[in-house]
Amino acid sequence: MSLGAAAQNPPAGAPAGGQEMHHGMPSVDQRVQHLTKALSLSADQQTKVRSILQDQQGQAESVRQDTSLSQQDRHAKFQQIHEASTQKIREVLNDDQKAKFDQMSQHRGHMGKHGSQGDAGSSEKQ
Repeated sequence: MSLGAAAQNPPAGAPAGGQEMHHGMPSVDQRVQHLTKALSLSADQQTKVRSILQDQQGQAESVRQDTSLSQQDRHAKFQQIHEASTQKIREVLNDDQKAKFDQMSQHRGHMGKHGSQGDAGSSEKQ
């Protein structure tokens, strides 16, 4: 599951709580559950990661609602938000978890699941 999911453009009227995202994108809770299972997060880590992802989602929603931004600027802001969130999550993890997390991020970046837009969640330059 992609950390960049919150950095996508949900449709107008999408629930602010993020419990349902468009195109089957996972909610914050689903993403925390996925990371918990994949990385064996402790309860404290889960709380911290949930907070980071909720903040990411809120920032992405603000960018989405900013009609003054061009598509290119919006995309760049989404990528900045994602990269900052990824770095914050890495700071919560131990060394083994960081290695697994980085591997998950690389795998996601090669999937190309966002079609012609590329992988908006990738930390690599396109």
